Amino acid sequence: MKTHPSKQAREARALVFKALSHPDRLRMIEELADGERCVCELVETVESAWSTASRHLSVLKEAGVVSNEKRGLQVFYRLALPCVPSFMTCLDAAQKGEPVEMRRCCSAT
Repeated sequence: MKTHPSKQAREARALVFKALSHPDRLRMIEELADGERCVCELVETVESAWSTASRHLSVLKEAGVVSNEKRGLQVFYRLALPCVPSFMTCLDAAQKGEPVEMRRCCSAT
């Protein structure tokens, strides 16, 4: 019999989905899929104010989707959940009616 996640685990999952529920945050994730980026690069990517971009990054960090590292005066972000870009690719394929490749990380264990 399969055990189901706890309520706390489901709430943590919901926090990730909420963090991903904004187009600008998804755009940031797309950029971070290619490697870490400085906040200044992410601000340019989403074409918004620094305060808005910082808030988006804060939401992603709080949910555990990204992590950051301060180097001097700059802050660099990277994906903490490397499966998110694959998940987005899976969603895109499904929405287009394309076959979705099952990967080990996608299968229920």
